[in-house]
Amino acid sequence: MLKPIYEITNKLLFNIKKIGTIVFELNNKRFPEIVLYELERSAREISAHASTSIEGNPLLLTDVKQILKTKPEYLRDSEQEVINYNEALFYLNKEIDSSTIKFNQKLILSIHKKVVYKLVPEYQLGKIRSEPVFVNNPRTGDTIYWPPDHKDVKVLVNDLVDFVNKNRGKIDPLIIAGIFHKQFVIIHPFMDGNGRTARLLTKTILADMGLNTFNLFSFENYYNRNVTRYFNNVGVLGNYYDLTESINYTSWLEYLTDGIIDELLRVKKILSEVSISPKTELMDYHIKILEFIEKKSFIRDKDYSKLTERAKATRSLDFKHLIDMGLIERKGKGRSTYYQLKTK
Repeated sequence: MLKPIYEITNKLLFNIKKIGTIVFELNNKRFPEIVLYELERSAREISAHASTSIEGNPLLLTDVKQILKTKPEYLRDSEQEVINYNEALFYLNKEIDSSTIKFNQKLILSIHKKVVYKLVPEYQLGKIRSEPVFVNNPRTGDTIYWPPDHKDVKVLVNDLVDFVNKNRGKIDPLIIAGIFHKQFVIIHPFMDGNGRTARLLTKTILADMGLNTFNLFSFENYYNRNVTRYFNNVGVLGNYYDLTESINYTSWLEYLTDGIIDELLRVKKILSEVSISPKTELMDYHIKILEFIEKKSFIRDKDYSKLTERAKATRSLDFKHLIDMGLIERKGKGRSTYYQLKTK
């Protein structure tokens, strides 16, 4: 069983209390659905850009937004990475909202499969590695970390999952999330996609903070602002078997909570500038239109008619409402008319 070493320092205690205060403030306010929808979409764009950028993806945020909007048929690996990450986020947000998510090895493998879809050989998709890996210094090419042997990985992952599930309600979710993130990176259970998978899974644990607007949150952005600092904090140097008994998580937990505060304050600032009015409300049927476009990149009236029992004239008003709100735009004419998300 994993027995992580960490200390509740004054700084870490201060950060946990500050996060609790901000979460309480956000949960006790009501915000327009249109604003929440836009912020959720923006958070996924920022997360997809930041998390893949950490791993060396060269695409700019503007490129990522365009790719997620249009979903081109033929994708380079760099484009496939952001599509994969966005779809994994979309899936996790839905699972978290519906409270059906179970934190187990099955979830870990399914998220990894989404992250590396079309990017690794078929036999590696959602599969624990069956061969050794090494972490090299990108500048010198020298090996700086030797992860655990592949024969030990499944047991280590199961121990980590047990740690998360057995300590829910006993240890603050911020600490559980931080320990999971660092330990997952240390175990390095996959041949590729470890960092992206770790950051996505960390989000599912952070959802236990009780933040109702969790899907507006993009903590990966903080890491991406100083990638060297992130790697220095989350990683370790040397041979796993020489280090495992002495790894201390304290400084990483302080760094993690610094980033969460930074992101919560960003979201809080945006939300404090908006207010609810009839013009900013979205109904369930509006959400259905937007979610369909998120998945397919466009929607036609005949697509919408299959999602709702609303009459044709009313459906036209629904599209107009979303156009007037600046969320979608109309393309084509007559029977060729379709709607896409509007690029900001």
